[in-house]
Amino acid sequence: MKAVKITAVRQMKVVEVEDQEPKAGEVKIRLQYVGFCGSDLSTYLGKNPMVKMPVIPGHEVGAVVEKTGSDVPEGMKPGMVVTVNPYTNCGKCASCRNGRVNACQHNETLGVQRNGAMKETICLPWEKVIPAGLLTTRECALIEPMSVGFHAVSRAQVTDIDVVMVIGCGMVGMGAIVRAAQRGATVIAADIDDDKLVLARQMGASYVINTLNDNVHARVLEMTAGFGPDVVIEAVGSAETYQMAVDEVAFTGRVICIGYAKTEVSFQTKFFVQKELDIRGSRNAQPSDFRAVIHYLERHTCPVDQLISDVVTPEEAPAAMEKWAARPGKVFRILVNF
Repeated sequence: MKAVKITAVRQMKVVEVEDQEPKAGEVKIRLQYVGFCGSDLSTYLGKNPMVKMPVIPGHEVGAVVEKTGSDVPEGMKPGMVVTVNPYTNCGKCASCRNGRVNACQHNETLGVQRNGAMKETICLPWEKVIPAGLLTTRECALIEPMSVGFHAVSRAQVTDIDVVMVIGCGMVGMGAIVRAAQRGATVIAADIDDDKLVLARQMGASYVINTLNDNVHARVLEMTAGFGPDVVIEAVGSAETYQMAVDEVAFTGRVICIGYAKTEVSFQTKFFVQKELDIRGSRNAQPSDFRAVIHYLERHTCPVDQLISDVVTPEEAPAAMEKWAARPGKVFRILVNF
């Protein structure tokens, strides 16, 4: 069967791989849409330290159930529209023991530490296959990245009295904006791209800041009556935005870190103490975050078409990835249509 594979830095091609049948406890799903995410772009550019190359990318999935193996619950039926929880959990490490399986020490995400879903079919444990109600398979491909943003808001313990600043308005950041707004918070969206900031307002942001053109500190103080935001969610992964998060968060605020910075980050650590900050990592998503995103998308208030930058065939995927590499700030999601 057909698959898309990253074979080396800036090298991607369509390959043939063996089709498989589901074992006991597994579900075979037929992929319809698989999204490229920022980690796939990093892999393609040779900047993803966690990836094992060569690799079949893909963990943002819209699919239908094709076949089930034995020992699969009766509710998992052929033809059902599903998405996928792409993470593994060992059940034995400290994270798993504490119930935070999304941060398993030995996690292997599809398309990163192991081959992913960018192929015609894949067999997975039934527990990792998530029914998606009445959503389309196209909508399903947006669930996983948005769930990462939803999880960050949970990590921040956001409430309706908070001001939340989200730095980075890609798909993960948009998920954080949606979830924070759902919880009644006042949301400030920050990005370098005005088009993304316009969309951020549609997704629930009350204020926007262009971090290239605006005086960020002055604008933040103006928007927060001089206090700064109670929560800053870093969804970019750069030294500059990590520093911005610590600088701009209010005294006794919470900084939530999603993005992986590609270089070392230097901080004025006095702010950690003076502000008595809570600095928290946020990794992947919990099953409850997936359910929350599905519930959100079922309302049909999400501007799905504006979040999908392009839909391509597997054969067109290498050119689409190269185009994204040339203009990374202008792409939300590229979906590969199988």
